[in-house]
Amino acid sequence: MSGSEASLELVRLTWPEARERFGPKLVCLLPIGATEPHGPHLPLDTDVTIARAQALRAAELFHERGVDALVLPPLAYGLTRFTEGFEGRVTLRPGTLWALLEDVVQSVEEQGVRHVVFVNAHLEPEHVKILRGVAADYADGPAHRARVLFADNTRRRWAEALGGEFQSGDCHAGRYESSIVLAADPGAVREDARARLEPVKIDLIEKMRAGVKSFQAAGAEDAYCGDPASASPEEGRSHLDTLASLTVDSALEAWPHLIP
Repeated sequence: MSGSEASLELVRLTWPEARERFGPKLVCLLPIGATEPHGPHLPLDTDVTIARAQALRAAELFHERGVDALVLPPLAYGLTRFTEGFEGRVTLRPGTLWALLEDVVQSVEEQGVRHVVFVNAHLEPEHVKILRGVAADYADGPAHRARVLFADNTRRRWAEALGGEFQSGDCHAGRYESSIVLAADPGAVREDARARLEPVKIDLIEKMRAGVKSFQAAGAEDAYCGDPASASPEEGRSHLDTLASLTVDSALEAWPHLIP
């Protein structure tokens, strides 16, 4: 197998290898994260790490199904207003995020790509709303345009497969996210800090429905909720398999013509 055939990441290709892969049958996966605080135990790029790991695992599953897929360079910025008050947060304006996503889609579209999947790990509602809007704009149209699918893990089908902590919303830097980072980038986790953390239950979904718009206001005083001390890399690998499987299944349900 050549380097071009083996690679799952666009940035590992040369331009002639990219030319061989680009075309209407290729699926481009765009990992979307954020740069923001994730407790005293996880790094600021946690959402980027999770999105990239999910996209890479999904690309492997696409290839197992006979569908060519490439992971684009991750987007490391999003709308991060919920972490206001904690140092390290970098946020975009809604219009900036929308335009940036459109520019990425249009760029690969110009090179013959017709299928783009947004693989998102940053769950802030306003951020998710932008992703849904851009995907809706590219859901249909003439054959010469790209189609965009948003692998939306906030939907019930996904949430039910990801466990109780995820469904409650108390998963920001909690057991769910900490497990995935332990699986994908274990050296980034501050294990001494993680082991000392007590569970924090804030019922984030209910608080958001009541109008709360920041972790500090919700009671997450150290920028985490859930139970990070109970996380494990085994659980993280299981979550990545689930996320990747749902990503691939959703894409092939929308685009059955890609199945060989």
